[in-house]
Amino acid sequence: MIDNRKMRVECAVLRHVEMPLKFRFRTSFGETGVKKFLLLELRGEGISGWGECVAEEGPFYSPETLSTALPILAEYLLPLILGKAVASPSAFDEAAKRVRGNRMAKAAVECALQDMLARASGVPLGRALGGTREAIEVGVSLGISPTVQDTVENVRKHVAQGYRRIKLKIEPGRDFDRLAAVREAFPDVTLTVDANAAYTLADAGTLRSFDAFRLDYMEQPLHHEDVVAHAELAKTLKTPICLDESIRSAAGASAAIALGACKVINIKIGRVGGHAEAVRIHDVARAAGVPVWCGGMLEAGIGRAHNVAIASLPGFSKPGDTSSSSRYFEEDIVTPALEATDGLMPVPTGPGTGVTIRPDVLGRVTTAIQEFRA
Repeated sequence: MIDNRKMRVECAVLRHVEMPLKFRFRTSFGETGVKKFLLLELRGEGISGWGECVAEEGPFYSPETLSTALPILAEYLLPLILGKAVASPSAFDEAAKRVRGNRMAKAAVECALQDMLARASGVPLGRALGGTREAIEVGVSLGISPTVQDTVENVRKHVAQGYRRIKLKIEPGRDFDRLAAVREAFPDVTLTVDANAAYTLADAGTLRSFDAFRLDYMEQPLHHEDVVAHAELAKTLKTPICLDESIRSAAGASAAIALGACKVINIKIGRVGGHAEAVRIHDVARAAGVPVWCGGMLEAGIGRAHNVAIASLPGFSKPGDTSSSSRYFEEDIVTPALEATDGLMPVPTGPGTGVTIRPDVLGRVTTAIQEFRA
C-alpha cells in the first residue's frame, strides 16, 4: 500500500454515466442493456484519482443501488476526506468503519484515493498493492442465452478469441442441457458456471449432476447469506464451490474456508469495499491454499483498470472476468484500451491505474455532474 505522502483532497466530482452495452446481459436475477454507474473523481494538488461505483439500478445482486450510494457518498463518505490531507487509503478505510455496509460506495472513494496517491508517487497501482504480474489471465462471463444452440455458438465465438476460461450463467431449467452441449462441443475448455444464488439445497441432485462436466468450479449456487448450506452442499459434490456474493470481508472469507463452504473465492473490489479489504481477503485465502480470482460487474474503463491492478497479485491464480472492454462497449472512457490478446491482458505500467480519461467520450455518456468541496 502507499503510505508515504499526504495529499489534500480539494474537490470531489461525481458523474452519472450511462454506457450502452453491445448486447443484453442476462443472469438469474435480471437483464441489462445499459451500464449505469457513478464515476468519482477526487482532485488535489493538480492530480486526479478515479474510482467507479459498481452499484446497480436495482437491489438484486446487492442491497446497494445507485440511488442509495449517492446520498451515502455525499453525506457520509466524501466529508471524511474533503479538505483534509489524506496520508493513505487505509486512513479513509479506518475512518469509514463507523459507516456500516455500503461497500460499493466505500470502494469508489477508496479506489479513487488509491489511484490519486499512486499517481502522486509515480507508482503503478498494481505494484503499490503488491502485484507481481506483467499480464493477467482473463476469462469471459457469458449471460444466459435463449437456447442451447445459442449457448454453444456463444462459447465457440469466445473460445476462438482466446479466453482462458468460459463461465456460463445458469438458473434452474437453463443449466444441464446447456452444460452437456457445451462440454460435448468443447471437451477441453476450462469451464465454470455461476448461479448467482438461484438454487437451494432441494436442488442438490441437479447440482451434483454437474459433476459429470468436469467444471473447474461452481460459483455461488445457494443463497448469499447461507454459508452453512454451501458447506453442506460441498460435502456432496466433486465440483469445488466458489463463493462470490457470500464473501464481503476477510473475516467472512476465513469463516467460509474454515467451514468448508468453498475451495475458490471470487473477489470483487466493489463488493468488499475497496482494494484494502480485497488484499486482506487475498492474503487470508492464500494462507489457506485457496485460489482467488477477480470478478466483474460490467465495469467501464476505470473499474476495469482497478480490477487489472488487483488481479496482478500472486494469489489471483485463476482467470478472472476482466475481459476486453471492446466486448462490452463501442467506445470506452479511458485510453489505452484494456484489451486481452490470447487470454492475456497487460497490466498498465503508468502511474496509478495507468489509464487516462477520454474527455470526449466521457462527455457524451455523462448525464449529470455533482461537485463537492469542503
